[in-house]
Amino acid sequence: MDVRGAMTPSVLTVGPTHTLRHAARQMAARRVGAAVVLDPERDGPGILTERDVLDAVARDQDPDTELCQDHLTPDAVVATPDWPLEDAAAAMLAGGFRHLVVCDGGEVVGVLSVRDLLRVWSAQRPAALSS
Repeated sequence: MDVRGAMTPSVLTVGPTHTLRHAARQMAARRVGAAVVLDPERDGPGILTERDVLDAVARDQDPDTELCQDHLTPDAVVATPDWPLEDAAAAMLAGGFRHLVVCDGGEVVGVLSVRDLLRVWSAQRPAALSS
């Protein structure tokens, strides 16, 4: 299977000048662990994860004034929809992250998370292993 078959096509996006509180509220409402940050001044997407928000709060930074642009990963690793899932999982493991932005022709078309990988691979396992 490829990334297209496992990714979540509904992507939460925020702007670089949104506050961490705004992003956190959106992430909580959508029940996702990451938001793609689109900045017209940058070439590619950034990503803000729940860990980024948690780290800022742990450093006593104010989520009402701190901006996403100051806490995101600016050059997110990007996959294409036709990547094999094994390659995507290897990239996530090598980079130590749990979300992969999926772009097609420069446009964000999805996000692949570790949860997506587990969902797909759990459904594919042989019946003998599920008992």
